[in-house]
Amino acid sequence: MSRRSALALSVGVVLGLASAGQAEDGQYFWSGDWYLKVGATGFLGPKYDGGSDRLFQAAPLISLGRAGSTVRFSSRNDNPAFAFVDKGAFRAGVVGKLILERDEDTSSKLEGLDPVRFGGELGGFAEVYPTDWLRIRAELRQGIRSHHGLIADVAADGFVDVSDNVRVSAGPRLSAATSDYFDAYYGVSSSEAAKSGYSKYTPSGGLNSVGAGAAITWQATEKLETSAFAEYKRLLGPAADSSIVKEGGSRNQFLVGLSALYRFDFTLQ
Repeated sequence: MSRRSALALSVGVVLGLASAGQAEDGQYFWSGDWYLKVGATGFLGPKYDGGSDRLFQAAPLISLGRAGSTVRFSSRNDNPAFAFVDKGAFRAGVVGKLILERDEDTSSKLEGLDPVRFGGELGGFAEVYPTDWLRIRAELRQGIRSHHGLIADVAADGFVDVSDNVRVSAGPRLSAATSDYFDAYYGVSSSEAAKSGYSKYTPSGGLNSVGAGAAITWQATEKLETSAFAEYKRLLGPAADSSIVKEGGSRNQFLVGLSALYRFDFTLQ
């Protein structure tokens, strides 16, 4: 888990695009009841993707969505999204992710490497509920400015309500990407090798990681939600073969943390 991911605002700013059109009866696409969730998360995890040094990190959480959505389950790994199709057992739409800069200030082990610039990722998502207790979600995102690769994330989460206000969830995760993504995060050019001390490395595309996550969520009040979570992933393929990981990091990435969110309800005309 990288610093950009640690600090990436889980900005669920689901604003919907004008291309979604206007609602019936002449209303705008934003008309109706909405919710805004604000909170924070704190966790102990690697300083950056592929790093071995750990650091306690904190980040704000923001989630905005339309009231009455048929969302049955959500994960901290879900990136901000807006569902144009929302049929209960199936949802699909646009998704985005904010990426903060990763450079030598992130870790001394990144000195001499080109920084990953501030930017983001934009794409689509789809999720399906084969049963009432299982959700499968996939995201496909294109890098913007930070990198120029394509990233695909797939996750399956089983969830059960052990009481009226406590839910336990867990499941596997899988990630893959194109060579442009791996080059930004794990590639080492000749000039970078001379400055950093890492061996030169030119990655291809392929699997990025496989892992699992688990969480316990407590609905403390009608509007306050808290969660404890743990995640593990093992880097694969082009990421695992990188000299950044082999010579200065670790294939094993683990984090544990807590989060809290408070919901505000409001109406837009």
